[in-house]
Amino acid sequence: MTGLTLDTARQVLDSQPFSGLVGARITAFGGGAAVLEVDVREELTQQNGFLHGGVLSYAADNALTFAAGTTLGAAVLTGGFSIQYVRPASGRTLSARAEVVHTGRRQAVVRCDLYTVDDEGAETLCAVAQGTVLSARPVRRDTP
Repeated sequence: MTGLTLDTARQVLDSQPFSGLVGARITAFGGGAAVLEVDVREELTQQNGFLHGGVLSYAADNALTFAAGTTLGAAVLTGGFSIQYVRPASGRTLSARAEVVHTGRRQAVVRCDLYTVDDEGAETLCAVAQGTVLSARPVRRDTP
């Protein structure tokens, strides 16, 4: 465990200008998991009225990284991720729920399920992502 708290995670998210533009918030953080939510609004949709795939990708990327931060520490960077769109996203809220699958000394593998939630609270899976998150802590190299 890293000793990081939900309040710390919220401060980090709030320091990201793009996250503010999207209107993202962290609702859960700790124990190898994180939940990031975005309210669906017209500015975030594509031409057919569905939530833009870039918003889903953003949410997955950030949720993956925050979940890994609970095991690797605050200094982390996304090494790469893939996302599979299951169905068009529409509803009231996007919920990106990430959980660490494996953590090593310098990286973590994380999975993220993305759901939309409608006005009645019904959830629909709209995408699945998996990625590798890297520790950005400097590597200590002992010299002889």
